[in-house]
Amino acid sequence: MMNKSGRYRAAMQVTKVGIYANIFLVLLKFAAGIWGRSSALVADAIHSLSDFASDILVIAGIRFAEKPADKTHKYGHGKFETLSAIFLSFILILTGIGLFAAGADKTIKFLNGGALTKPGWVAVFAAFFSIGVKEFLYHYTVRVGRAINSQSVVANALHHRSDALSSIGALLGVGGAVILGHKWVILDPLASIFVSFFIIKVSIKILRKTLNELLEASLGEKIENEILRIAAGVPGAQNPHNLKTRSIGSYVALDIHIEVDNSLCIKEAHDISSELEKKLKERFGSASFISVHIEPHNVN
Repeated sequence: MMNKSGRYRAAMQVTKVGIYANIFLVLLKFAAGIWGRSSALVADAIHSLSDFASDILVIAGIRFAEKPADKTHKYGHGKFETLSAIFLSFILILTGIGLFAAGADKTIKFLNGGALTKPGWVAVFAAFFSIGVKEFLYHYTVRVGRAINSQSVVANALHHRSDALSSIGALLGVGGAVILGHKWVILDPLASIFVSFFIIKVSIKILRKTLNELLEASLGEKIENEILRIAAGVPGAQNPHNLKTRSIGSYVALDIHIEVDNSLCIKEAHDISSELEKKLKERFGSASFISVHIEPHNVN
């Protein structure tokens, strides 16, 4: 697993790329949305603006999370990264609600006989370009986020993906309104409503996962079974049990009990414990918090 300094540099680099791209896309889509008379593209620009805010949150969260343990945070500051992801999910939820409200208002206006402006081709081209940029950012960011085991970076990648799909919805709505004529301009606000549902769904998924981590949820049955197998494979370690696990940002904390032969001296028992700790840190990273409790094994 990557060390703390390398992890921090990777997270900062990928997030800064996202910041520069989002600034460019916000300006492009606002200009094209206004010039091309597209409410869906203007809404999509607002979504990109929320992406910029999420990038700032990710940087702040990771900066705090990488601070070393101190007297008041003996398990480190990893939860700051979790909080960053939670704030990001709330930004996504508010973005989705805002897009839904704007799209619904224009749809109701149209159904009641109001006039909607037909978008122009410039809005179509801007939406198409945004899809390509955002899809690239998603794949780049999610790859880095998984490599450094960062929930906030992965969440930010999902934000990029939601923006790509937002642009797809805008492209379909704007393109349909442009190609099919004035009778179909309603496709533009309807696209905003469709995009809003997707954004809210993604944000709730992120929120559920990060809240579980904040509330000390276990790492899950699959990972816990893997930990027990690792413990059982250490020579001298018997009957691994009473396993407790949780996440601290991108790191893990686990407590496990093992039994050792009751004829062993303290040093021999300690060596077995140290070997198990070494194996677990090889799997989950050197910054993981591992506690191994030793009990005597009675063959009778």
